[in-house]
Amino acid sequence: MNKVINISGIKKYYQVGTEVVKALQGVDLEINQGEYVAIMGPSGSGKSTLMNIIGALDTPTGGTYVLNGTDVSRLSDDHLAAIRNKEIGFVFQTFNLLPRYSALENAMLPLIYAGVSKNDRLKRGKGVMESVGLLDRMNHRPNEMSGGQRQRVAVARALINNPSIILADEPTGNLDSKTSIDIMRLFEEIHEQGNTIILVTHEEDIAQHAHRIIRLRDGLVESDERNASIKVI
Repeated sequence: MNKVINISGIKKYYQVGTEVVKALQGVDLEINQGEYVAIMGPSGSGKSTLMNIIGALDTPTGGTYVLNGTDVSRLSDDHLAAIRNKEIGFVFQTFNLLPRYSALENAMLPLIYAGVSKNDRLKRGKGVMESVGLLDRMNHRPNEMSGGQRQRVAVARALINNPSIILADEPTGNLDSKTSIDIMRLFEEIHEQGNTIILVTHEEDIAQHAHRIIRLRDGLVESDERNASIKVI
């Protein structure tokens, strides 16, 4: 299997006043193409810091991070922005949609940054809207949609660049139980199509949808295990 992520000895220290906070203290992690992984941990465990590094939103204090063959641990901000747009599809708890744009326009935003032509943007945009079941709602604005529909738009936006990984941060945190189940079913469908999914959550029932669960504590990997409840065919 192709390694999408290879993290070795990743450390992240913050200076808070006179104190040094060691958020990550030497994390080793490999994720293969097509895996469905949940990263869990209590508050202060380092899971949000690790997510920011995996998402190229932050750089480590030490160690190396290779994403799809590129060492991103020492890249400049401009290069990190390019990697984020090309290699990573983000799904956030708060959806992060632009209110004045339609669902389709929100989904197509990464293609504008990537310099894709208007015709190609429309073709790919309609394709991802169909894949998340929102073709009939693509001209609606976010305030005309339910929370679950808005999160589906966010998933469509994450998929549109065919990224190496889908990185979902508490994707059901603002949703009711029924809608959460629908969104997790959508993630399972996306995974079945061959996408690599990394889910960051503090909710055990949400993590149980993943095929592999990594638990952090005090800036270190406490456990990294296959999910016994998932039957891999």
